[in-house]
Amino acid sequence: MSSNPDEATPQEGEIRIDASQLRPGVHVRLPVSWVKHQFMFSSFVIENEEQVRLIAAMKLPQLFCDPARCKVPPRPLQEVAAVDHDAELAAQAERESLAALEAARMDASRERERMMEGLRQRLVKAGQLHHKAAATVSSAIRNFGTSPRQSVKDLTRICEESTTALFSDPDSAFVLVVDKARNDRQAVHALSVMTLSLLLGKQAGLSEQALRVLGTGALLHDIGARLITPSILRNPARNRYEEKFFRAHCRNGYDEALQAGALSPPILEAILSHHERCDGSGFPDRLMGNAIPLTARMVGIADRFDTLVNPGEPRLAIGPAEALATMWSRDQKGFDSGLLQLFVRAMGVYPPGSIVQLSDGQIGTVVGSAPVSKPLAPKVMIYAPEVPRHQAIIADLATQEVVTIERPLRLQDRSVEELNYLLPHRKVDWSCST
Repeated sequence: MSSNPDEATPQEGEIRIDASQLRPGVHVRLPVSWVKHQFMFSSFVIENEEQVRLIAAMKLPQLFCDPARCKVPPRPLQEVAAVDHDAELAAQAERESLAALEAARMDASRERERMMEGLRQRLVKAGQLHHKAAATVSSAIRNFGTSPRQSVKDLTRICEESTTALFSDPDSAFVLVVDKARNDRQAVHALSVMTLSLLLGKQAGLSEQALRVLGTGALLHDIGARLITPSILRNPARNRYEEKFFRAHCRNGYDEALQAGALSPPILEAILSHHERCDGSGFPDRLMGNAIPLTARMVGIADRFDTLVNPGEPRLAIGPAEALATMWSRDQKGFDSGLLQLFVRAMGVYPPGSIVQLSDGQIGTVVGSAPVSKPLAPKVMIYAPEVPRHQAIIADLATQEVVTIERPLRLQDRSVEELNYLLPHRKVDWSCST
């Protein structure tokens, strides 16, 4: 593949071997594209004799082996040479192996197409929900000053619908975060923070009623910012006057929401205190630790994450995996440690939408969460331009132990061709400010 080193050249530590030297436990690398064989990876440790026969049937002129990754050494050439096989039986076995190989390749292709179609349908459904919700949220925020009760009613309904979607399909619900719109940035930011807050609340075991309260507070958390000029919101280096004006949005939003009536204390607390930090460095009241209300602590974590991946200044944007690492390493003192741990667990080490590099050099995007027992092994769609997108290779890293995720990658560092292939429906754009 285009992202790999020369497939026909030995990589560091590899030796050339013959198919006759293969046996279960030997590491092998097939120097051909994935579309030309049935195996999930081109580099793996052979599991059984069937795999040995299938590889031999490919009649590749050369194979490569990394002895350091072998569980047993390759068979010596002289050992194989001493074995005499009946020509007719060997020919028949070869024909059977080739037939089995072709059948397996067709089955694997059909299974990939089925998986991709299911993924596509879920993403389309989530995208439609996001588009509809964004329009409603935009209208509700815009009309909050004149029709606060109707706005709250509309936002509560959006929260209820999103909570239902979250419980039924968590991975696709995350699309509400990564499928960023370009028109009303405050609306899509509110939707993102709501979805992230719901993911955290679900991980924390909140009831559905509590989740609805949390989600509504998240949708309204920046209601006081709607009158701030976009130039101030987007500016990462605000002067003292601009920063004071920006920080006033918490108190202004709280006062306005309080006057609107019909909002529960947890929702009001999320509006007022979502920028407070556990170490006392936040605003507007420099609250510390548990003095910060629970909903505000949760919404604050969600708001920070979305701000990292969608900052006002596009050059400062980072991917979701990098954002989690930043919050854990650099911002940890500012957040409730227990909630932050739950947030990382809810998102996964590599959240859906993360572009990653695998240990064999391949590039892919995370399209499915990792199981709890293997948090570093999500489902990854591989960049393989020679494979039609509807048949794209989806590697379930949890089902094998050979290939792992080596590191997350910045979207800005990837080519347009890669992003169009890996993120065709989500329209991820980490440079879109909110």
